[in-house]
Amino acid sequence: MSHKEVDRLEMIQAVANKHLRQAEAAQRLGLSVRQVKRLVRRYRAHGATGLRSGHGGRRPNNAIAKAVRQEVLALVKTHYTDFGPTLACEKLAERHGHPLSVETLRQWMIADGLWQPRQRKQARIHRAPDGPALRARRDHPGLHGDPTALSAAAQTPGGPLLGQAQPLPHPSP
Repeated sequence: MSHKEVDRLEMIQAVANKHLRQAEAAQRLGLSVRQVKRLVRRYRAHGATGLRSGHGGRRPNNAIAKAVRQEVLALVKTHYTDFGPTLACEKLAERHGHPLSVETLRQWMIADGLWQPRQRKQARIHRAPDGPALRARRDHPGLHGDPTALSAAAQTPGGPLLGQAQPLPHPSP
C-alpha cells in the first residue's frame, strides 16, 4: 500500500471506531462526507483491501498497444538504427504514420537497447586557487554612510562576508 492509502486507512478506521467524525475525516482527506461514508461501508464489508484502488495492476486506458510498439521498434531497427529518438520520431510520423511523442520513443529505444542515454555531468565546485575571493566595494550601505570608506571583505564559497569597513585616508589639499 502507498503512503496515501495507509493514511486513508487510518482515517477510515478512526471513523469506523467512532474516534473521528465523518466531516473531520472528509476535510483531512480532501473528500466529501458522502465519499467518506462510502469508504467506511467498503471498509466494514471488505476490510483494508476494500480501500485499495480497483484500477491497481491494470494497464492504463491511454497505453499504446504492444503490437504498435513492436511494429515501431521493428521499423526503427530496420530503417533508423543510426538515428536518435527525435529524428526517428519525425521520420516515423512522416513516412510510416506513427505519431508518437519523442519521449515515448526514447524510452522504448532505451529499453530495447537501441539508444544509450547521455551521462549527466557531475557538478563542479568552483573555488579560487589561492583561498577566498577578496572584494573591494565603495558606497556600501553597511559603511555607516561614509562614501569614502573602502570595504575589503573575504567571502568563503557559500559563506557570509567577513571583514570590517576601513576608512580611507583623506587626501591632503
